[in-house]
Amino acid sequence: MGMLLLFFMHTAAAQSKLLKGKVTDSVDGVPIPGATVSVKGTAFATITDADGTFSFNVPAGASTLVVSYIGFLTREISVDAGISNISLQANESSLSEVVVVGFGTKIKKDLTGNIARIKGAEVANTPVPNLTQAIQGRAAGVFVESESGRVGEGVKVRIRGSGSISASNSPLYVVDGIPINDGALSGNALADINFNDVESFDILKDASAAAIYGSRAANGVVLITTKKGRAGKTQLNVNAQYGINKPTRHRDFLNAGEYVSFFREAAINSDQLDGIDPEDPAQYAGSYLESIEDFFDGIAGWADWRKLENDTNWERLAYNNNAQTRILDLSANGGGDKTRFYASGSYNDQEGILINNAFQRISGRLNVEHDASSRVRLGLNMGLSRTLANHITNDNGFQTPLQLVAMAPITPVRDLEGNFYNQPVTTYYNALLETDEVRRSSTTFRNLASVFLNYNLIRNLTFRTEFGLDLLSQTDNYNASPLSLRGAGINGYGSSEWYKTINYNTNNYFNYHTNIKGAHDIDATLGMSFQKYSNERAFVEGQDFPTSDLWRLTSAGEITGGNSRGVESSFLSYFARTNYKLYDKYLLSLSARVDGSSRFGSDNRYGFFPAVSAGWIISEEPFMAGAGALSFLKLRGSWGITGNADGFGNFAQLGLWGGAKYNNSSSLVPTQLANPLLKWEKSLQTDIGVDFGFFDNRLSGEIDYYVRNTRDLIYNVPVPGTSGFATQTVNVGSMQNKGVEFVLNSDNIAGRNFRWSTSLNLGYNKNKIVKLDGDQTEIPGNDGRYLNSLIVGQGIGVFYGPQYAGVDPDNGDALWYEQDGKTTTNVYANAGNFVVGDPNPDWIGGITNTVSYKGFELSFLFQGVFGNQITNGAGGFMSNNGLYEDNQTKDQLRRWQKPGDVTDVPQARLYIRNGSQASSRYVEDGSYVRLKNLTLGYSLPSKVVNALKISTARFYITAINLLTFTDYTGWDPEVNANFRSGNRNQGGDFYTAPQIKSLTFGLNIGF
Repeated sequence: MGMLLLFFMHTAAAQSKLLKGKVTDSVDGVPIPGATVSVKGTAFATITDADGTFSFNVPAGASTLVVSYIGFLTREISVDAGISNISLQANESSLSEVVVVGFGTKIKKDLTGNIARIKGAEVANTPVPNLTQAIQGRAAGVFVESESGRVGEGVKVRIRGSGSISASNSPLYVVDGIPINDGALSGNALADINFNDVESFDILKDASAAAIYGSRAANGVVLITTKKGRAGKTQLNVNAQYGINKPTRHRDFLNAGEYVSFFREAAINSDQLDGIDPEDPAQYAGSYLESIEDFFDGIAGWADWRKLENDTNWERLAYNNNAQTRILDLSANGGGDKTRFYASGSYNDQEGILINNAFQRISGRLNVEHDASSRVRLGLNMGLSRTLANHITNDNGFQTPLQLVAMAPITPVRDLEGNFYNQPVTTYYNALLETDEVRRSSTTFRNLASVFLNYNLIRNLTFRTEFGLDLLSQTDNYNASPLSLRGAGINGYGSSEWYKTINYNTNNYFNYHTNIKGAHDIDATLGMSFQKYSNERAFVEGQDFPTSDLWRLTSAGEITGGNSRGVESSFLSYFARTNYKLYDKYLLSLSARVDGSSRFGSDNRYGFFPAVSAGWIISEEPFMAGAGALSFLKLRGSWGITGNADGFGNFAQLGLWGGAKYNNSSSLVPTQLANPLLKWEKSLQTDIGVDFGFFDNRLSGEIDYYVRNTRDLIYNVPVPGTSGFATQTVNVGSMQNKGVEFVLNSDNIAGRNFRWSTSLNLGYNKNKIVKLDGDQTEIPGNDGRYLNSLIVGQGIGVFYGPQYAGVDPDNGDALWYEQDGKTTTNVYANAGNFVVGDPNPDWIGGITNTVSYKGFELSFLFQGVFGNQITNGAGGFMSNNGLYEDNQTKDQLRRWQKPGDVTDVPQARLYIRNGSQASSRYVEDGSYVRLKNLTLGYSLPSKVVNALKISTARFYITAINLLTFTDYTGWDPEVNANFRSGNRNQGGDFYTAPQIKSLTFGLNIGF
């Protein structure tokens, strides 16, 4: 019996063979952990360790090994050949592209959620300061809108619409696994990041993809992965750019002759309505005509307005006629098998198109990875930046440059002594004074750093721990001389505000990945996260300065005010996810996260956010073998719950007390009503999608349909006055976003010398408020001239107010529709109220074409927004047919003048309202198509660069916002006045600067 057992043991040993080897990247030689090594046609398989090595017994008769890993081409190796080092080549197919997901990566082919990827190379060297501006128009369902053409300032990002009334509608930004702070005292904190250091942007749109981030993922998640070093010879890269910046559009205003004639006519019309004949000397005194002519005398100063000796184009003076962009980027990457690095330094200096507006950033980055052993990998990602911004007053301020257009063109720029003309009788304050008499600057230091450790515990099981720090320190200084509007009468004014945020985060999680018998692929993640956020502010102001040269507050004769405050919040989270794949064609993903937040009431401190998704790769089925041109087809669906915990403050759940003064003594008074029941806003999202490919995936795309229902909206509602408070923060109502997304990518021509590819994305979204406080179905709340309202059944912030009906051809009166929608009235108080527009676009999209021939490359991106409206809030001043002395847009020359005239501009009347009230008259179509990016480049041939002892050399020209096609009559359709806060207040224009049109020349050299 013993001899028989020995015989069987000997036979089994003879039938197996021990194989050892290492799997690496063919380009960099970097080890590939987690690669699958299997015996072809059998269930024998293993996965490589952290250092890329593997070791396992295979049957003695095995002939071929199959080596595969996400993002790389599968390779077959003969068992008899040398297998000590197996190199894999990256797969350029979009289906094999590695996509970053929360706390891991995944091959695009296996995705069951909706993730849009934008490669850093696609937006590299785009001459804009903010990374969100660079991705505009490149991802379906991602709406990016700059508030104005001010450099380094507000940019709105919405993923699949707006989901909240009072809380944040912005996505969560995660850099190298660490959630970051995207708020700042002034400007835009995302402008602190140099996006030329970014490897990829992965945008998690549906609940299945985003739910792993739980309570802050309702508005989507943007995962930003910075560049890593590659093993091999150190590569150096230098990129230099120089550009010229101009406004996308100029507007036409009345010149001096037109202005004088127009307002004299308006005055005479008003006199006639009052029964005054200004030609009668007895009635002239006190007439409207006398009033306007006295005004002309005053503002003209030393010039004679009757001779039109002065004709100032104030709009042109608001712009910086020599605005330039200067950018220099330096980077290096390299290393060996053990240690790899990426380092960069950048200088970005951009002058705004408006006077006194500029942005400058100096930044550096160092990313290092080190394999301490076959099981341990350490890493550091660190970015440092300093930004300096020269800000200008918000749009609703006489000091803001574009409000110069209100000045009468007969007003001189300077007086006889050469000083800026600013007599009290000018139309408004001469904002050109701000150039010499005001300092307004913001200095920001940003440290965004993270460290990590990967530890391969046992085969297939790894542990990763991360710690990240986002430290932001900002100082805003403002000083106005006695000649300025703010400093007049007080001998100068100064203020200083200091702001610091500390945001640290730690993630700790396990990942288990195994393949069973080549059929079952299991990838599981389990972990926890903790984040602590705090900020502090201090403000002081003073007046009475001995000289404008001494502008620090230590020189102020009187300190007139000051305060300081601080807030903090924290999150504690636990998360888990399992991805299961059967036979490479049946996909299932389950995830869940539990979040605890200090921002919510004691009864609702924790929230649970689950998600489930599934996919079926139909093209892998045997019955699809004869599908012809169809090369890939996948059906997927997902459902999940995500939350919103940002944008409404850190202590809304608490009863707050604050300091006050009474009888020269300090006291404590209640300032906020508590709500211990306050809880998360929750979004329930369903997504159904189809991914397809034709002609070996040369033509590929995606179609998605989604419904996102947000409930428990956070909102400040009125409370009885007997409570001692006006409002309380509570959960009320619900909102819905429903839409369709379409993506199409095509390699039109893929020749050896000539290539042409196209990428198209379209997104349709319909936003609707489903329910508000209790049985309340409407909150009109139209705010003056902008009309933004909250109405059940309509999109957030729709324009609700009178419907303009044109002009009475008999007498030139403005007309509006009464509430029946048919009868017209010339009495504004009798006008009905209607939904007259919607600031939320129906469709957004972009199409990119890239054509290359030998060393030449041409790329152009058209971006479009359709179906939204804009309220021109300044229309009641600059297009009011002569109500005030503000200069008017030239379209007012088509005003009604005599009976029978058919026009949309009422009769000009001075100081008498005739159609200038808020109504649909100032609501316009905001749709547009824009040539967003046009780049023409040329790379020198290899023979030339070799002779020059360099590796690459590329010359290029990039144009931003080169062409804009729109019916909007304002400066630019991509607009939202920056002084109007809140999610409701969208689509408003108030002397807001147009977008920047730039032409930039660049040179990129590699060593």
